[in-house]
Amino acid sequence: MARSKDKTPRPPKKPGRMKQMWQVFQMTRRYDKKIVLFMVLGFVVPVAVALGLALLLSPGSILNLVLWTISGVLAGILAMLIILGQRAEKAAYTQIEGQPGAVGAVLRGSLKRGWVGSEMPVAVNGKTQDAVYRAVGRGGVVLISEGPRTRTARMLEEERRMVTRLGGSIAVTIISVGPDADAVPLHKLARRLTRIKPTLTKAEVLAVNNRLNSMTKKLPIPKGVDPMKARPQRGN
Repeated sequence: MARSKDKTPRPPKKPGRMKQMWQVFQMTRRYDKKIVLFMVLGFVVPVAVALGLALLLSPGSILNLVLWTISGVLAGILAMLIILGQRAEKAAYTQIEGQPGAVGAVLRGSLKRGWVGSEMPVAVNGKTQDAVYRAVGRGGVVLISEGPRTRTARMLEEERRMVTRLGGSIAVTIISVGPDADAVPLHKLARRLTRIKPTLTKAEVLAVNNRLNSMTKKLPIPKGVDPMKARPQRGN
């Protein structure tokens, strides 16, 4: 008898790198109408600068003109990829801005080196879904509110008092992400943390974070949303 063919379904093939980049570009273009303009400028400017330098430094040399042109094209492609990455991240976080858990998504995927944060809030209001998140880094302890400042002020104060119980002179910075006029936009949150003046060493960051985690009660709440899996909003 002939052997029966294996009918086990094969796992779907992952898209290639170029296809992934095209999908990212398509997603970004839905929310960022200027992405094409910025990418074109990102490519054209380095090429134009390279050609100008070639004509200025090596007039009449075809070889140098070719080399400078190749360098300009490579620099332009790199600039396009950098611009796409930055605008795609902004577009992704724009989709989830205002949703519960959005700050947690930033702390999970966009924190810069030297910072420690959790996608789980340290305090939450079950009725309004307002929350407070915490990040620890060289700049000290940062408390980030998610929701209107008038509703999160009490939770922020309670968390600030807990930090002061550790003793010492630990710097505490409070950042608001919400509907307030002076709130920090979600896509700028990670960059805002890097601007805080360093006051702790790497060893102190680890010690402070471990101590705060041991003092924080575990909350039975869901994790932050995933910006790359957020459902696109329909246009009006």
